[in-house]
Amino acid sequence: MDNRLRELRGERGWSQATLAERLAVSRQTVNAIETGKYDPSLPLAFRIARLFGRPIESIFEPGDGA
Repeated sequence: MDNRLRELRGERGWSQATLAERLAVSRQTVNAIETGKYDPSLPLAFRIARLFGRPIESIFEPGDGA
């Protein structure tokens, strides 16, 4: 799954640790999502979308494997 999480985080000037704290996950989880090593659960994807005020589809989209 491809995502725009790093871009959106950067627009706000947030570190991975700051985003992780706001999402109640570890910084390693944020890093893994950003680098495509981990796809977030649906509840986490909804929390991310809510935090950035965007639809899930504007943050996450199927990658080459989908």
